[in-house]
Amino acid sequence: MTTTAPADPTRAAAPVTRHRPSRPPRRSSAHSFYRTMTGSAALLWAAIVAVPLYWVMITSLRERADFLTSSPLSLPENSTLANYRTVLGGGFGTYLFNSVVVTAVTVVITVTVSLMAAFVIARNSSRWARWYFRLFLLGLAIPLQAVIIPVYLLIIRMQLYDSLLAIILPSAAFAIPITVMILVSFLRDVPDSLFEAMQMDGAGEWKQLFNLALPLTRPAIVTVVVYNGLQVWNGFLFPLILTQSNEQAVLPLALTLFRGQFGIDVPATMAAVVLSTLPILILFIVARRQLIAGLTAGFSK
Repeated sequence: MTTTAPADPTRAAAPVTRHRPSRPPRRSSAHSFYRTMTGSAALLWAAIVAVPLYWVMITSLRERADFLTSSPLSLPENSTLANYRTVLGGGFGTYLFNSVVVTAVTVVITVTVSLMAAFVIARNSSRWARWYFRLFLLGLAIPLQAVIIPVYLLIIRMQLYDSLLAIILPSAAFAIPITVMILVSFLRDVPDSLFEAMQMDGAGEWKQLFNLALPLTRPAIVTVVVYNGLQVWNGFLFPLILTQSNEQAVLPLALTLFRGQFGIDVPATMAAVVLSTLPILILFIVARRQLIAGLTAGFSK
């Protein structure tokens, strides 16, 4: 039989501490006000963007009489596709083809020339390379509207007036400076050891450009392709000044032709606007994965 020792009455009982569950920090009223204002600003911006798009879409489906009598934001009583048939029968295919040719050729020329120039500037640390880069940066300070008359005279002297080349060449010239700046900044982040390793393997400048610089600059190339493509697609000043006939008109200029052709037929004009934005929208839907992959590829360097 075992006996337990009596408790020592002189020994004080150890105090028992209870841990209270930690409460989440209270958010200040300033933080709540900031979140409310941010959400309100986002909703306001969404409304500013969505309401005009909604108006364009429903207006393109209205009849001409319905447009003059009904509320601008109300749904059309009798939806019709007659406006789209009218636009497609008015030479829209020619204008679309011209825009595609001008945009594609301009982007190819811009990216090709800019990539080669950026490679030389980024891989050469001489004084002449720095001066060349400053010369390209100087092109960013020249506004398009300030040189439209000299450009017009050059196109006349070159006998390119009223042709697609009259739009392509000046558009590429004004897109090259910012493209070179973006590509140079990206190429300078490429480690020199990669180029030195290819040089030790006997690779020349052209092989380094196409086998190393081109794959590594894919995010920047995708960025400049999208940016320059949108700029050329929406360009209006060069087509307005450097072309004259309807056969050489591009979509931004063709919208004014539709407006003059149909007078105050706003639904037909809005149908032309919708059709002119569809190619860019379809291109984004098809290439969105490649675009996101190209933009995010730079984070793994």
